[in-house]
Amino acid sequence: MSTDLIVRPAQPADARVLAELRWTFKLEDHEGRSPAPVRPLEEAERWIHDRLSHGRWLAWVAETGGDICGHVFLCVVERMPDPYGDSAPIGYVTNFYITPSQRNRGAGSALLEALKQHCRSIGFDTLVVWPSERSGPLWRRHGFQPPGELLELPLDA
Repeated sequence: MSTDLIVRPAQPADARVLAELRWTFKLEDHEGRSPAPVRPLEEAERWIHDRLSHGRWLAWVAETGGDICGHVFLCVVERMPDPYGDSAPIGYVTNFYITPSQRNRGAGSALLEALKQHCRSIGFDTLVVWPSERSGPLWRRHGFQPPGELLELPLDA
């Protein structure tokens, strides 16, 4: 693990850097051969700023040398009150990214541990993620398992 690594909650002021990293992340998905973006970076910056400002989304960042080198986002999914069972929220985990120079150095594990610790501390029931083929082993190492009860309906237009 990098000795100067800091993990902290993301702030609205981080929105520009987080948007830039999001664009880098998605470009990596296309192995550098993606078409020109159809949305401006500023749209992502506003979206992230608004969600972090209003608490609808939470995020954590990893920093090294004073620069953000990774992030993970969490959308809180509220559940209906249940008179007989638990109605604790569920967390949708997404947009997990570590810059290539910091991969396999502990930043990703530190981010996921911070997220899991926060979710346990406020009583979340479950965390869900839709992993890529490449990221599946990482998620399983951190305790994520295939669901026994989840169903999915893709709504293709």
